[in-house]
Amino acid sequence: MSEVYRDTLLNFLSPVKDELEDSSVSEIMINGPNQIYIERQGKLELTNKKFDDEDSLQAAVNNIAQSVGRRVSSLSPTLDARLPDGSRIHAVLPPSSRQGTVVSIRKFTQSNISFKDYVAGGAMTAFCAQFLDVCMYLGKNIIVSGGTGSGKTTLLRLLASRIPKGQRLIVIEDSSELSLTYEHVIQFETQMAGADGQGEVSMRDLLKSSLRLRPDRIIVGEVRSSEAMELIQAMNTGHKGCLGTIHANSPVDAIVRLEGLAMSADSKMSSKAIQHQIGSAIDLVVQISRISDGSRRITAVSEVLGADADGTYNVVPIFELQKLKREADGQFRGNVVPTGALPTFMDEIEANGIPLQRTRFSNRTQAA
Repeated sequence: MSEVYRDTLLNFLSPVKDELEDSSVSEIMINGPNQIYIERQGKLELTNKKFDDEDSLQAAVNNIAQSVGRRVSSLSPTLDARLPDGSRIHAVLPPSSRQGTVVSIRKFTQSNISFKDYVAGGAMTAFCAQFLDVCMYLGKNIIVSGGTGSGKTTLLRLLASRIPKGQRLIVIEDSSELSLTYEHVIQFETQMAGADGQGEVSMRDLLKSSLRLRPDRIIVGEVRSSEAMELIQAMNTGHKGCLGTIHANSPVDAIVRLEGLAMSADSKMSSKAIQHQIGSAIDLVVQISRISDGSRRITAVSEVLGADADGTYNVVPIFELQKLKREADGQFRGNVVPTGALPTFMDEIEANGIPLQRTRFSNRTQAA
């Protein structure tokens, strides 16, 4: 971020200047002019900061919107934008927001989190990390599932960083958040319609375009609408190793939600055909959750084995989080461990000479 823009932003949001500059604060939540929360180390804290009044808060949001080429008003009361430093801002204005203007600023972190960091922080075991690394090497299609603030984007960035060299990546997002240190990356961002209602470019539009641009892998920041159909079809037409995130509470919920989003497209495919396409397209669902102690953990890694005749998806957990125990320090202890189920692509792992022994999947006490 340029110094000029940084100073301008801090001026707009002067009541939370200290929080914007504090690297330990990951998110700032403004619930109207008189209530401001922050997130620090996964936990919410109420601050004593306030804006002068609703008008000054709305003025700040309007100025930020204009500075990034977006617009927000009572007729179009939501703002979803990326700031020049990569941080994500979302705002909702009255009358849609009953308690005044609500703003969330999710700060961008430039730290490159590795599998070692996840293991050291207890988010996953070394064996689970090795398995996911192997899946990226083999080009498995993976959906990262979780709730808001669970760490989906961070995990997606980590998985993308493990893609073997020599490939062409196309990244598609509503607001660019993924900063990938990869040699051949094309990044697309959606565009809102202008004041005249023209010029909108949707995720679905960009996905359609990406298929004509010779991608090796397509990465969708978040699947939230009918673009799910294009992503599924891309996965089924030779584009191995595609990635995306979705809001869901479990691997099964993630697949069912993906089906619902795909069916919202203007496709003439039957529900059974869509289920078959999803069952063939998605290889794995990685579930990540924010635990009540503030930590983020992988809670399941499940393989998708298609859909049964009655439309039920066959989702088999390969790793699951064992029952957590709260220690004296208030932190939870517990690991994501093998369930005993063997990945159906075990032969492919062995054929590639990857040292991942079958016996390790049968050891439920595996923590390393």
